[in-house]
Amino acid sequence: MSLSPVEGVALAEIESTGDGDGDGDAPKAKGFVGRSPGQLAWVRLRRDRTAVISAAMLIFFVLLALAVPLIEALYGVGPREQFQDRLDGFGMPLGYAGGITGEHWFGLEPGLGRDIFIRMVHGLRTSLFIAFAAAVITAAFGILLGTLAGYLGGWIDAVINWITDLTLAMPFLVIALALTPTVALRFYGQREAVPPAFQIGVLIAIFALFGWTSTARLVRGQVIALREREFVEAARASGAGLGHMLFRQLLPNIWAPILVSFSLAVPSYITSEAALSFIGVGLTDETPSFGRMIYRSLDYLQTDPAYVFFPGITIFALVLAFNLFGDALRDALDPKSSR
Repeated sequence: MSLSPVEGVALAEIESTGDGDGDGDAPKAKGFVGRSPGQLAWVRLRRDRTAVISAAMLIFFVLLALAVPLIEALYGVGPREQFQDRLDGFGMPLGYAGGITGEHWFGLEPGLGRDIFIRMVHGLRTSLFIAFAAAVITAAFGILLGTLAGYLGGWIDAVINWITDLTLAMPFLVIALALTPTVALRFYGQREAVPPAFQIGVLIAIFALFGWTSTARLVRGQVIALREREFVEAARASGAGLGHMLFRQLLPNIWAPILVSFSLAVPSYITSEAALSFIGVGLTDETPSFGRMIYRSLDYLQTDPAYVFFPGITIFALVLAFNLFGDALRDALDPKSSR
């Protein structure tokens, strides 16, 4: 009988000892422990200090983003509130390090006097929502197209590869610069305010338009390597349909590289969103965003360095934690890894 890679036992430890009375009896097996590939990966992750620390950081950031309404209620300050009375005649925050006080933990923005901490928390929620939504959509499209191309082959594979090559040939930044304002003008006039939800939706759609290609090629290659295996041939000979072959036979055996690809795509979208907002084609200043905060802080690098420090170090820590966890996850899911 032919078994798929996930149906076999990944690790077995057999301990056998004698009865110790010297009568020459054969040793007796005391126990058998079997672990699946997922269990082995979990064990490797728990033993990896880098994975544990980065996972703890990610959990902290995600919980912070989810608790934004509660934090805003307890903090007592909104992201659009301005405190002009705490700015001097030049628009600079009064006090130490950009106006840091017990009421304003990270100080105030020069010029407008908005609270930096509460805007950072809202910007964290915005960045994580855009990144996770874009990663889920791109993963879904990439998995579907890559699986179909790898399993069916023929003209379907040729068409999907042609679309993939065409998408990869398009310059992402140029298309984003041209498409974002064009879509906004198509639905809203030049004098109308574009809702933040619409801006976020446009960014997710742009990321989804370009981001599915890497996942599709990864999945296609994995499916091609598996489609001639014995367990696939056995399922095909038993009369299994296309849906069963794709979702019950092939996908369960390629979840590891997909998971790694997803974990590494999220920080890429976080930095892309910040970059687009930085150059003014992503989110506007009304929507809290790391990119817009860093852009506005460039004029105050010498006079108020705390303004650029807090959003800069936060997005750096967030992206670093995702990348470190993605690397650790890749090592944990690698059966040849010694970690």
